[in-house]
Amino acid sequence: MISGNPKLITLEKYQSILVVSEKEGLHGTFEVAKHQWVISNSDSWLAKVSLPWNMQASASGILSVKDDFHLALVMIRAGIAVTGYFHNGEMLDHKVFRAYMVRQKQGKSQIKYLKTKGKSRAGSRLRLGESEQFFEEINERLQQYNKDYAITTWGISCGKTLWPYFFGSDMPTPFSKNAENLISIPFHVQQPDFATLQEIHKKLNGIHLTLSEKGQEIFDQPDTTESNNLNDEDDW
Repeated sequence: MISGNPKLITLEKYQSILVVSEKEGLHGTFEVAKHQWVISNSDSWLAKVSLPWNMQASASGILSVKDDFHLALVMIRAGIAVTGYFHNGEMLDHKVFRAYMVRQKQGKSQIKYLKTKGKSRAGSRLRLGESEQFFEEINERLQQYNKDYAITTWGISCGKTLWPYFFGSDMPTPFSKNAENLISIPFHVQQPDFATLQEIHKKLNGIHLTLSEKGQEIFDQPDTTESNNLNDEDDW
C-alpha cells in the first residue's frame, strides 16, 4: 500500500535514502520508462523516486547532470496543446495549438462524438477537419525540433483517446509509441498552455518521493522535506 502522496524532496534527502537503503541491504534499480529509482526488498517496492529528467543515475543510484541535454515536451488535450523545447534547462521555443474540436451544446470533443454519431453534418465535418489539422500542426512542430536539435528526451502527456489521431496523423510523429527516449510526464496536465509548460518543466527538474507503508517506516525520518501533492498522470 502507498502511504500518502508523492513529495518533493531535496538532493540531500535522496542521498540519505540511498545510504539507508545500502545499510538495510535493499535492492535499487533504475526504471528507464518512468525515469525512476525504485528501492525494494524481497517482497515488494518500498520507495519510488522520480528523478530529475536532466540527470542520470549510476548503477548505485548516484545522480549526475546530463551534458548537452535537449528536452522536448508535448501536452495534448481535446482542442488545446502545447509544445516546448529546452536546452540545458532553458526554454528556447514554445507554441500553443488550439482547434475547434468541442461541440458547444454537449461539450464533447468531436473525436469522441464521431464514435457514436458519425460525421454527416457540416459542423461535424468542420470540427473533424480542424482536428486533423490540429494534430498535423503539432507533429510538424515536433518534426522541426527533431530536425534542428539532437533531442535527448521526449516527454508526453496525451489522453489515450487521442493517441490514434496523434500517432496516425498524416504528419507523423518524430518518435514511435515505444521509443526508449519517450517518457510519460508523471504529473496531471489540466490545461496545456504556456504557464502549464513552465510549471511542468520545473517539476520535471525536481526529485519526487513516493513511499509504501513499509517504506515509510524505513525512510520517512524527520527532515526538511517539502511536501508537494501530485496527481499521477493516468493517461499514459
